Amino acid sequence: MSVRDYLREKAAESRHNEMSAYLMFIAGSVLFVGGVSQTLLIAEQLMWILFIPVGFTVTLGSLLGLALTLSGIALMVFGLVAGTYFSRNRGWYMHELRNAWFVEEKAVARRKKRKKIVSNQER
Repeated sequence: MSVRDYLREKAAESRHNEMSAYLMFIAGSVLFVGGVSQTLLIAEQLMWILFIPVGFTVTLGSLLGLALTLSGIALMVFGLVAGTYFSRNRGWYMHELRNAWFVEEKAVARRKKRKKIVSNQER
C-alpha cells in the first residue's frame, strides 16, 4: 500500500466519521425539540433554567421531557465537537495527500525530461 492510498483511505474514514458526528448533532436536535415540547405539554408548573424548560411536577412525562432535553443537548454538543475534530483531521490528510501528489508529479516530470534527453542523445 502506497502513502497516497493510505492517505486516501484515512481521509475517507475521517469523512465518514465527520458525517456520523453531524448525524449525531441532528439526532440531538430532534431529541431536544421533543423534550422541550414534551415538557411544555405536560408540566403544570414550568420553570426555566437558561433556555431549558423544567417541569417540577413528579410525573413520568416531566421526567421524560427533562431526560430528552438533556440528552439532546449532550448529543448536540458532542456531535458538533466531534464533527469539528474530524473535519480538521481530514484537512490534515488532504494537505498531506496534496503534497504527495506534487512530489509524484515532479518525479514523473523528471522521468519524462530524462527520457527526452536520452532519446535526443541517441539521434
